[in-house]
Amino acid sequence: MYTQSDLKKLVNKAILNLSYNEEAEKLNDPVKYILSIGGKRLRPVLALMACNLFSDQIDEAIIPATGLEVFHNFTLVHDDIMDHAAVRRNLPTVHSKWNLNQAVLSGDVMAFIANECFLQTPARCLLKVFRVFNKAAIEVCVGQQLDIDFEKSVIISHEEYLRMIELKTAVLLAASAKIGSIIGGADDRDSELLYEFGRNLGLAFQIQDDLLDIYGDIKVFGKIPGGDIISNKKTFMLVTALEMASVEQAKILHEQLALKEFDPETKVKKIIEIYDHLNIRNISENLATDYINIAFCLLDKVSAVTERKTELVNIANSLIGRDN
Repeated sequence: MYTQSDLKKLVNKAILNLSYNEEAEKLNDPVKYILSIGGKRLRPVLALMACNLFSDQIDEAIIPATGLEVFHNFTLVHDDIMDHAAVRRNLPTVHSKWNLNQAVLSGDVMAFIANECFLQTPARCLLKVFRVFNKAAIEVCVGQQLDIDFEKSVIISHEEYLRMIELKTAVLLAASAKIGSIIGGADDRDSELLYEFGRNLGLAFQIQDDLLDIYGDIKVFGKIPGGDIISNKKTFMLVTALEMASVEQAKILHEQLALKEFDPETKVKKIIEIYDHLNIRNISENLATDYINIAFCLLDKVSAVTERKTELVNIANSLIGRDN
């Protein structure tokens, strides 16, 4: 049985061995750059863990799993352009390091490199796997569009927000688990259980990520809390606070969101005061816990021996900040 560390090493090796069209190095350099600057390799590792639940022969899943990582990083390149982000993983984003046109084009080619990876899926399950991937890829784009739409919306419901993060974040984790299980030989019931495991894990992960932006330890996460507040980013905490706020609290929130010039520290303090008064942190933590508990219940139902599920449990716990 493989550990998370073992699988990450296999994915990193596969990334280094990716084939590129050598006619245009300027096209390839940004791709190699974004794939080399770190990341958890969560999606391919999750796929390989799901495969390993049912088979010790995971070699034929490595390249398709690597395709998930290439696709994920393609979305990051384009997301950074849309968000006007200058930094990714403490390094310049692709469009900052090169230019906008280069980032768009290099991002585009990554989508097709991902397809090439998926074309190396075993013939017995190629069509099934590719349909799972393609459906998730389209849904990620839908989620990004909703995220863009929500930027212009004064109020969105927490149900709308959860649907957006389900599409933008959770479905690719879900597809990763399902794809790995299919290649490993799982039946339809188990592969669907693992899809739902990944989906609930993704929802818990994103809510936890929203929380960490405000309540995370600066020594651990290396950034000043409140970046999402400063940028008026829609998060679960914000949309829930807007739904629960009194008239006076809602007035303060809308005033802070409308400011063009402001002192960041003051803005963060005022909004967190409202979050604390409304108990938003506990509400968010409880929802993330609910999702992760559902994920573990689904994993329990998967017909693989318990010992083989250990690494999936560990990776799930690490994503939501649990130590056990």
